[in-house]
Amino acid sequence: MSKKGRKQTETGREVHVPCKRAKVEASCPSSPMNYDSPDSVFESLIFPIEEEKFFKEYWEQKPLLIQRDDPSVAAYYQSLFQLMDLKELSSQGLYYGRDVNICRCVNGKKKILNKDGKVNYMQLKRDFDQKKATIQFHQPQRFKDELWRIQEKLECYFGSLVGSNVYITPPGSQGLPPHYDDVEVFILQLEGEKHWRLYKPTVHLAREYNVESEDYIGNPTHEFILKPGDLLYFPRGTIHQADTPLGGSYSTHVTISTYQNNSWGDFLLDAIPGLVFDTAKENVDLRTSIPRQLLMQVDIADSTRRLSSFLRSLADRLENTKELRSSDMKKDFIMNRLPPFLGNSSDPLAPGGKLPKLDSKIRLRFKDHAIITVEPDQDNSEELRKEMVYVYHSLKNRRERHMMGNEDDDTSEEGISETHGLRFPLSHMDALKQIWRSATVAVKELSLKSDVEKENLVLSLWAECLIEII
Repeated sequence: MSKKGRKQTETGREVHVPCKRAKVEASCPSSPMNYDSPDSVFESLIFPIEEEKFFKEYWEQKPLLIQRDDPSVAAYYQSLFQLMDLKELSSQGLYYGRDVNICRCVNGKKKILNKDGKVNYMQLKRDFDQKKATIQFHQPQRFKDELWRIQEKLECYFGSLVGSNVYITPPGSQGLPPHYDDVEVFILQLEGEKHWRLYKPTVHLAREYNVESEDYIGNPTHEFILKPGDLLYFPRGTIHQADTPLGGSYSTHVTISTYQNNSWGDFLLDAIPGLVFDTAKENVDLRTSIPRQLLMQVDIADSTRRLSSFLRSLADRLENTKELRSSDMKKDFIMNRLPPFLGNSSDPLAPGGKLPKLDSKIRLRFKDHAIITVEPDQDNSEELRKEMVYVYHSLKNRRERHMMGNEDDDTSEEGISETHGLRFPLSHMDALKQIWRSATVAVKELSLKSDVEKENLVLSLWAECLIEII
């Protein structure tokens, strides 16, 4: 982090040249994004900073400001979302609170100016012009294809949910007070200019959102103006505030955010229960009873020493474990992420070509959109359920519900989001790994005992659009 008071210290001022790619994207001929792979999309996003340098020097460490003086990049950024888009979107049935927030920073506090019910564009525009209110539009990737395309690839790249919000602020106004977030943030300036101030974190890599008093946070560590085509990154916990300068146009920017609740601590909370469960099957000490009245005691020092011993034995087991369960985090990601961006293709999710046979060669179609887990049989109500292999995928996820939480039409009777996928016996795990790890694989070479099992496995995957025949 730079010293307080210095401005524009972390910049990438090299002249921006669109990344080279094998072919120009037909849907956006002037796009600087390279969609060949998730890696190339991220590299395009942070260009001219190299990926290795970014993760070595900036990721989770300090802000990065990339200022570009390139009209083609500015024009592309502007195409991602504009104020005029809200007029058409409002006619599709937007609601205050769910889709749009109207807010303004007043005396260091966020004041919500939402109306009730559906958004009326003329009223929205009056609040924007007369009350100098900021329009916050939630998850625009639900409506804007290019943002869907970018964020879907970034979810593949990070292996984490990627959300976004658009902020449109009139000149001489500020929408939000100084605060920090619990996500890694990439800000793309789309229209107009925005004056930013960043401050030293009070909580590094924060796990929650919090407003900070300007009297408490001190002087900015970074202060600068974002212009169309510029990009800003800062880690979770970075205190920030931004306003639109007087005398100019309104400002529009989009925040693309990721890595919420995706830390080692979260992974441990997800993985340790399965490790304890498996270990208790083999270690009788873990199956012995806790002391009488332990849950009623205030001082449990003797028991904590016993727990420490158990944790050390779990650590020893963990070092010799090839596989570690992380079903909940995996399932949450795959259930709630964006479906693949499919462009103008008529029906790519229908199984195509001939049925797979024993002499077929196959390959995965959407490797980045499917996961394999081992879980107790969910369709068996017996107390002791045998373990099964589950293949979950996001091919049928609903784009319009991305990052919007659960609603009645998205959940089962138990209130759990619907999952899409297949279930196989545990004996199919090695064959599934073959398919996942190979560029192509012959059906007859799959690690299963019978030819019938091999054909049934690939037929199930083919019907679910997860594989294709070469």
